[in-house]
Amino acid sequence: MSVKNLFQLDGKIALVTGGSRGLGLQMAEALGEMGCKLVITARKADELKEARAHLEALGIEVMTVVNDLQKFDGIPGLVDEVLARHGQIDILVNNAGANWAAPAEDFPDEAWHKVMNLNVTAPFFLSREVGRRSMIPRRSGKIINIASVGGLKGTAKGVTTIAYNTSKAAAINFTRTLASEWGQYNINVNAICPGYFQSKMTAGLLDRIQDAVLARTPLNRIGNEEDLKGSVVFLASEASRHITGQTLAVDGGSCIV
Repeated sequence: MSVKNLFQLDGKIALVTGGSRGLGLQMAEALGEMGCKLVITARKADELKEARAHLEALGIEVMTVVNDLQKFDGIPGLVDEVLARHGQIDILVNNAGANWAAPAEDFPDEAWHKVMNLNVTAPFFLSREVGRRSMIPRRSGKIINIASVGGLKGTAKGVTTIAYNTSKAAAINFTRTLASEWGQYNINVNAICPGYFQSKMTAGLLDRIQDAVLARTPLNRIGNEEDLKGSVVFLASEASRHITGQTLAVDGGSCIV
C-alpha cells in the first residue's frame, strides 16, 4: 500500500461526539476531507444545523444526531440511528466533554459528577456499545479518545480544574486498558491530548493566563483550527495500524517543560 493510501479514509463511517463546534468540528472536517462519511452528535440542534451546513458546503456527507451523552440511556439509541443509516461504525472519536472551575475545597458535587459523567463514563458506555455492535463483530475499528495535557499533570497556579484534570487522566488510562482488551479484535484505541486551543471552553481562562501559557510552551503558540487535523487523520487511518494504547500530546511542547 502506498503511503498516500495509508492515510485515505474513503467510505469509512466516522462518529464524532461534540462535533458541532470547536475541536470536534475541526476533527470532523479533517475526517470528511479524507473521505469519511460523517456522523456528528451534540446537545444543541441549532449548532448541529450550522455545522452540517458548513461541512456540506465543503462537499462532505454528514448526518447529525441530537443527543445528550449525560443521559446514558440515550446512548443505545444514538448507535441505533447510525447503524440504521450506515450499517457500521469504523471510527469513533470520543470528543464531547465538560469543564468546571472551582477550588477543590468548594467544588460542587453536581459539578464533579457532570464532568466525570461526560468525560469518563459516557465515552466508556458509547465505546462499549459501538464495540460490541459494530467493531468487535467486524474485527476492525479505530477509537480515538480526546483527553488533554491536563491529564498528564496538575494545574498551574490560579487554575482550579480538579475534576477536569482528574477526568482526563482517567481517559488516558481508559485508552490504555481498552486497547489492551480489544487489540485481539484488531481495534486500535488511542488518545489525543490537546494543550490550550482557542475554543468556547477555554476562552475565559485564556484571557487570564495566555501569557503564562506561551511562556512555558516551546513553540510559543496556542493551538488553532488546523492543529488537530493531521493527528486525528493519522490515528483514524491505516497509517497508525500498529499503534494502540498511546497518547499523543498536541500542545506546542508545553508538557515537556
